[in-house]
Amino acid sequence: MSLRRAIAGVAVLLAVVAGQPFATAADSTAPELAAALQRKYDGIRDFATDFTHVYQGGVLRKQITERGHLMVKKPGKMRWDYAEPEPKQFVSDGLKMYSYIPQDKQVIVAAVPADEDAPTPTLFLAGKGNVTRDFTPSLVTAPAGMPAGSRALKLIPKAKQRDYDWLVLVLDPASLALRGLMTVDAQGGTSTFSFTNLKENVGVADKEFAFKIPRGVDVVTAPSRN
Repeated sequence: MSLRRAIAGVAVLLAVVAGQPFATAADSTAPELAAALQRKYDGIRDFATDFTHVYQGGVLRKQITERGHLMVKKPGKMRWDYAEPEPKQFVSDGLKMYSYIPQDKQVIVAAVPADEDAPTPTLFLAGKGNVTRDFTPSLVTAPAGMPAGSRALKLIPKAKQRDYDWLVLVLDPASLALRGLMTVDAQGGTSTFSFTNLKENVGVADKEFAFKIPRGVDVVTAPSRN
């Protein structure tokens, strides 16, 4: 299973992690919780967080645990820096997306889809998505390993997606801070992200999303997604 697909699948709702506390989150229904997330998302300019990514199953039927740092800035900019067990980067500057795994000595470059062609994940990172419009929400039990008392919102996209069938967003019930995110891909693999040290609206600079292609690597242009 491609880690690039894992990134695409989980990137969808990362921009809802900050904003004003929602006092009744612990007692709200799924549609109310989804609406509260959208209100929070509307107030976000940028955020940064550490993450732990656990991938289980899929074609290889094994577990992989990775750690790194994520930065997101509207409209459409994001940077995933994986540090353990091996370095790799996934960067979007709003126009182009770059996937770089040093061990492969290759950079894959893809165009950010146009607004009308963008799948739901990129719509959120571009500041154009809407939780209540694009998903059917339901309340579920939080995945194993998440903090006690967390609320979990399962989101099924109303339009069929290539990279995932549904997502589960794990939230702090008092503040709606994002604690985790889980998605299942077409190969049956589960990606679970846990987030710590979250900081929102901190003025992340545009230069953080400027990717410089390293010397000596192959550059591959990915075909457009139709």
